[in-house]
Amino acid sequence: MRLDKLLANMGFGSRKEVKQLLKQKAVTVDGEVVKDSSMHVNPESQIVMVYGERVEYTEFIYLMMNKPPGVISATEDLYDKTVIDLLDPLSQHFKPFPVGRLDKDTEGLLLITNDGQLAHNLLSPKKHVPKIYYAKINGTVTEEDIKAFKQGVELDDGYLTKPGELKILKSGPQSEIELTIQEGKFHQVKRMFEAVNKKVTYLKRLSMGTLSLDEHLKLGEYRELTSEELSALKNIE
Repeated sequence: MRLDKLLANMGFGSRKEVKQLLKQKAVTVDGEVVKDSSMHVNPESQIVMVYGERVEYTEFIYLMMNKPPGVISATEDLYDKTVIDLLDPLSQHFKPFPVGRLDKDTEGLLLITNDGQLAHNLLSPKKHVPKIYYAKINGTVTEEDIKAFKQGVELDDGYLTKPGELKILKSGPQSEIELTIQEGKFHQVKRMFEAVNKKVTYLKRLSMGTLSLDEHLKLGEYRELTSEELSALKNIE
């Protein structure tokens, strides 16, 4: 990889700005000052430093966010703040995107990455990746609803959902539930409850596949996945 491309990819500025760093003798490779921006380096076997700090090359980033309400799951929008707007500039430099979408008013687990292959695997209908949601429901959720969800319910557009596992956490006029589904149709959880004449008033995603929301993350906060979390996600078949 060219040195200027490496440094630009790692957030040290444009290629023009990188050349200025080289002119200032701020860049070394294996301890030697480098002036040629077109020099080819191997970031895995060579030590590249800028102002005495080692450049740790990263191709992909994997972030877990506790998505807050009022923010949309997109990379850019003309009107609303996006989840990418919540990231620090270095993370934004990798041009990450949310894996799947959470509604604007929905909270909870959101994976953000620039690894297109991993995103494809997690979102592919063939993979049957389960997603668990917690919701508050306006209306009494019953055993009949559990049976209906287990069979699949017909949405307002005629689509029959795949079986979902519904658990009642609190029953009453304001019920609380957990729902596990393996697909991600537009507003699916809300529409599934509308199909049984009930309304979702609060929705939070708890998990996606092997990845569960870190309860220490406050709304709007994010962190990198641990090596164990990432390995488990990549092993989903």
